[in-house]
Order: sequence, then structure tokens, then C-alpha cells
Amino acid sequence: MQVYKLCLKIIKKNIPVMLIYIFIYLSVSIVVTLSSSRQNNTGNDFTDTKANIAFISGEETPLIEGLRKELGRQANFINLPDKKEAQQDALFFREVVYILRIPEGFTQKFMAGEEVHLEKNSVPDSAKAAYIDLAVDQYLNTARFFLSTMGDVTQESLVKYLDDVLSQEADVKLMPAPAKTDVYGLVFSYNYMAYSLSSILVLGMAAIMAAFNNRDLRNRVSCSPVRETAANLQIFLASLTFAGVAWLTQIAFCFFFDIENVLTMNTVYLLLNSLVFTVCGTAMGFLIGSVVKGNEAISAVTNVVVLGSCFICGVFVPAQLLGETTLRIASFTPTYWFVKANNQAAQLTQFDLSSVRLVLSDTAVIVCFALAFFALSLVIRKVRRFS
Repeated sequence: MQVYKLCLKIIKKNIPVMLIYIFIYLSVSIVVTLSSSRQNNTGNDFTDTKANIAFISGEETPLIEGLRKELGRQANFINLPDKKEAQQDALFFREVVYILRIPEGFTQKFMAGEEVHLEKNSVPDSAKAAYIDLAVDQYLNTARFFLSTMGDVTQESLVKYLDDVLSQEADVKLMPAPAKTDVYGLVFSYNYMAYSLSSILVLGMAAIMAAFNNRDLRNRVSCSPVRETAANLQIFLASLTFAGVAWLTQIAFCFFFDIENVLTMNTVYLLLNSLVFTVCGTAMGFLIGSVVKGNEAISAVTNVVVLGSCFICGVFVPAQLLGETTLRIASFTPTYWFVKANNQAAQLTQFDLSSVRLVLSDTAVIVCFALAFFALSLVIRKVRRFS
């Protein structure tokens, strides 16, 4: 097993470079996991809060008091001086988010059906201010409706009708929202594997193949008592060992960061897809090692191929944000189909054949890429052997 041991020594020599990709993967996964956990803890919470407002009225009438009482259900009243500068300061420092001023003579004109206007100042783009606007509009529009349908009615009666109608409440039960961040966290670790796992596999396999493409080493193996078939078998076993350890290491990290979903059926298809992608990454490294010479060139080609495909295939940037032309180009890489299959597998709720067909078809495309890479590598090696 001398050839097998030699392959492991070559891989061992490149471990420091591979650890860089594992460290990057762990760092990004930790950040995403913490972010997802924080969103899960706050996503379904709702607390009704009151806005701080100032209510300034130029008259005291039953209608105005009724409006004040209605707003009191949604707001806390803050006393402010009736000075423009003081009110502007209160808005600027967020002491209040809304200032409502009712001019003198408002009630008389309103009861007579005339057009009236209120004065208001609010914090720009404030959701709380928008709710106060809705409350004021609801109160006055309902009052105008009663006036138009009931004819002559006193302010006291109108306020009583308004209080009876607007005080009615409906029971609202907040249903927990679907855990979107769970799906995101589940699929992210596997999608990001396209970068870390591909880089590790390509670097390791390319280093092995580049070493055996060296004429001196190839001649030494040919002169040794080890047959060519046995040597190729040992290279295959070393490649299988390396790919298996790399895959298991990545999967262990995925399980660690998403332990809640380890035993789901979604994870089964994600594991299958990642295993097939591991074979494809090994084949890609086999091809690059057959073409490129030198460790520096291998590192450069690896960064270009792996990083480039990750950027256009939805690993670093969600596929929804990428253009149609970009995705069409990305479809000529196995990373695109890997990410697509992962996204579909993570969203599965039923696992019959019709539901998983799309996932399996995308995985089959990755198998085709792997076979193409292996076939092309064998052709290149055969041409070089006879050249």
C-alpha cells in the first residue's frame, strides 16, 4: 500500500490550506446560526404599546372629550406648552410621536356638516403616528355617519353611540408563524458546503493527481514491483478515504449547527445530495489535477472555479436576487443544481415520489457532471500517456 500511503502524505501536506476553508465555513455558520436563533425567539412575539402624543384643544365639548377618551385607548397623553418651539423639540427628541391640535369652533362646524380640518405634527414615517391617524379618522368618520343617518342628534347622544360602537372588541388569537428561519438555517449549512467542501476536495484531489503527473514519480511507480492496476486502485482508495473524511467532517458540522433537524426526512435528501456532490467535487479535482501543473496554479484555479460558481449559483447571493441570464450561465455548473436541490429538499412537506422527483432529478444532473468530469480526466490522462 505504498501508493496509498503516498497519497495520504500528499493530502496531509495540504491540510493547513484546507483548514482555512473549514474555518471560514465554521465562522459563517456560527453567525447565521446565532442570527436565526435570535429571529426565532422574537418572530412570534407581539406586545401592544401605547404611543406618546400631545392633545391640544381650543375648546372643551362633549365631542372633543369623546375623541380624547377614544385616543386614550391607544395613546398616552403628554402635556406640552402651547409653543411651536417646545413642540418641535418634543418631536425631535421623541418625547411624543404625534401632536394633535383642535382649533376653536371645530365642534360647531362638524355638527353642522361643514368641512373641518385638524392640525397635526408627527414623527416622519412613524408606524405609531399612522395608527393615531387611523383612530382619529375612524372616530370622526363614524360620527359623521351617525349625523347623516340620524339627523338631529345632541353631542351627548352622539358620543354615547360612538362609545358603544367603538368600544366593541374582537378576540384575536395570534397563531405562531411558520419557522422560516428554520428552513433557512437548515439549508444554509448545506448550500455553503458547495464552497468549503468543493475547495477541500479540489485542492486535495488536484494535489494528488498533479504529483502523479510528475514524470519522475510516474517513472518510479512504473519501475516498482507494484502493478499499474494496483497503483490505480490504491489511488482510488486514497481518494475515497479523503473524500469520505471530508464529507463526514462537513456533515458533522451541519448536524452540530442544526441539531433539531437531524432526524427529519428533509435531512435525508440533503445528505444524499451532499454525498453525490462530494463525488462530483472529487471528479472535478481529478480533472483539474490532470490539467493544471504546480500547487500555486492549482490554488489559483480552485479559487476561480469554486468562488466563481458559488457567486453565480446562489451560495453567497440568494438565487432570487440573481438575473435570469446569470442563472442560465450558472446552470452549466454542478453547484447550481446542488443549491437548487437543497432548496427544494428543505421545503419538502410530503415525501412521496411525485414530491421528491424534482430533488432527485437535480441530483441526477450532478451525477452526470461527475461522470463527465471523470471521463474527460481519463481521456486527458490517456492522451498524455501516449504523448
